[in-house]
Amino acid sequence: MPETPQLWMRSETRPTERRAPLTPEDALRLVRQGVRITVEESEHRVFPLDDYEAAGCRTAPAGSWSRAAPGSAYVLGLKELPPAPELLHHRHVYFGHAYKGQAQAPVLLRRFAAGGGTLLDLEYLADAQGRRLAAFGYWAGYAGAALAALHARGALRPPLVPLPRPELDARLRAAAPDGLRALVIGAGGRSGRGACDALATAGIPVTRWDRTATRSLDRAALLGHDILVNAVLTTRPVPPFLTPADLETGGPRRLSVIADITCDTGSELHLLPVYDRLTDWTAPARRLPGGGPPVDVIAIDNLPSLLPAEAARAFSADLLPKLLALHAPSPDPDWVRCRAAFTAALAALTGPDRAA
Repeated sequence: MPETPQLWMRSETRPTERRAPLTPEDALRLVRQGVRITVEESEHRVFPLDDYEAAGCRTAPAGSWSRAAPGSAYVLGLKELPPAPELLHHRHVYFGHAYKGQAQAPVLLRRFAAGGGTLLDLEYLADAQGRRLAAFGYWAGYAGAALAALHARGALRPPLVPLPRPELDARLRAAAPDGLRALVIGAGGRSGRGACDALATAGIPVTRWDRTATRSLDRAALLGHDILVNAVLTTRPVPPFLTPADLETGGPRRLSVIADITCDTGSELHLLPVYDRLTDWTAPARRLPGGGPPVDVIAIDNLPSLLPAEAARAFSADLLPKLLALHAPSPDPDWVRCRAAFTAALAALTGPDRAA
């Protein structure tokens, strides 16, 4: 007999993570299609547990997936897993951030190898052309550029807290015209479009660079903007957009705030190696060392959770058809490619025999 489709949506361990990969409304659609869903309790999730229960979901204590979820269930989440259990034997669907040489990647992949589990990394859920099928990119770009605009104006007050979009937009509109100029690299993608919209809301003129502009990058023009937003996601090493040497030269420079939406620090794909540590909600901006005019970096890896309801609804709508496809009679090609990325990463770490 075919297995009963089952999802187990775990709670997130970060107190600042209020998003969910699946909304109650989309959970109801899955339940009506015969999918059995368990949702863990959470003190932080933007959607009340009662709404999931009303949609026909079962509930479970926070963090109980490791001991209570059936082996056939897909454990659905967003951000990092807790350090225990050491052995991971379920099929996990979340953003693992483990295939680009990140510092924590070997430890995570070894946990999957030892437990026989599988990581279906949502960053690699893409179509045949490599376009990601479910992403928070727009709202990551919107939130990151909004923080950069507020910081450039001296109006960013940590610690950060989630906001409804109307309130964030009101803060962006509050400043009088101040002559700031912003550059968005990767302006045509999801994150870039979100960043451009936030800067437009703030009334800050935006220069938009796409792939053509980055092939022969004009660093003098880059340094001539007050705000730089990097929204470029790359899967292969390319020359960085900005290096410490670019900031240390004695030439003229307006650049004072950098918002890196991609946060690929610690990887050979890091396009802004002027910084090497992420920032967070408690200290969202970090000043770079060195002489010359100060430059502050914002590099927060869960930016969309600043607008949790808007971000979760958009993401869940994208992910819904792919969650249905997890239990399709024939293997879904997009999930097949997603699993292949995990197998390749595991093989690179442990050898092809163990990865198989």
